[in-house]
Amino acid sequence: MTFDGRLFSGITVLAAVAESGSFVRAADALGLSPSGVSRAVSRLEKRIGVRLLDRTTRSQTLTDEGRRLYEAVGPHLTGIEEAASAASGSANVVQGKLRVNVDPFFSRTVLASRLPDFLARHPDLSLELIMRDDVGDLVADGFDLAVRFGPPPAGTLVARKLLDTRIITVASPGYVAAHGRPASPRDVSRHQRIMFYDPVAARPFEWEFHRGKKVMQIPAEGRLLVSDVGAMLGACIAGAGIAQVMEISVEQPLADGLLVDLLPDWPDEKFPLYALFPSRRHPAAKVEAFIAFCRASLAPALPGAGPGAVPPA
Repeated sequence: MTFDGRLFSGITVLAAVAESGSFVRAADALGLSPSGVSRAVSRLEKRIGVRLLDRTTRSQTLTDEGRRLYEAVGPHLTGIEEAASAASGSANVVQGKLRVNVDPFFSRTVLASRLPDFLARHPDLSLELIMRDDVGDLVADGFDLAVRFGPPPAGTLVARKLLDTRIITVASPGYVAAHGRPASPRDVSRHQRIMFYDPVAARPFEWEFHRGKKVMQIPAEGRLLVSDVGAMLGACIAGAGIAQVMEISVEQPLADGLLVDLLPDWPDEKFPLYALFPSRRHPAAKVEAFIAFCRASLAPALPGAGPGAVPPA
């Protein structure tokens, strides 16, 4: 059977445009010029005899025919990529560039101090940690994976849970001495509350309290609204009010007596942390290595975890 390299090259370029959404980003990924990408797609359209892309000044989207072609060849392109990785050894060797969309809080409080050890163990790897407020489009934005708090988005991404952390309500001892402590969730509405901004919903996060199957919701109201975890914790420790936080973020302030868990008998609200990556049968070794690094970094935060504990897969 004769192999048509020009046809295969054109389909590869089309796939890059489909996944990135623009000639410019596809060109960056392929090491070509945007005009070179445009010409390659035009040659493919001429060869096949149908229009594959609808072009505007800002974006390029697949036509129905283009989408059918992309969906048909996509699994084969993935298989070719995996075969090439296996042949080069990169499927089993941690090397190259790893680009991670990472939650800012997780990066700052958990990963940052451990990064030198990770890089020392993988000298052939370069790492890009890009802080984002949401997952976005991993493929179009050129990310190998994302590490995010909250339920995973619907779609084709593979999700691996790394941790469930409790949501707890805290205040400083000084605030408690001056204003008392709530005896039940209903009492928090009478206290000064520090609200945290949800960038996805464009409003403060709702306050909930969970005990077994019982859930109590309290309207999100407060005089102070912040969008940075560090600012929220600093204000709370300074006595500005009470706050709802992830337990993983306040383990040391609680141990040092800087904060008090106000409602320990409502312990069952949990917030998950996930690793997310595009669907592949065999994730690259660099992706697996980073996920393992995140699990090891989180081990001390697991309830009852001892030295060397690793979160379950």
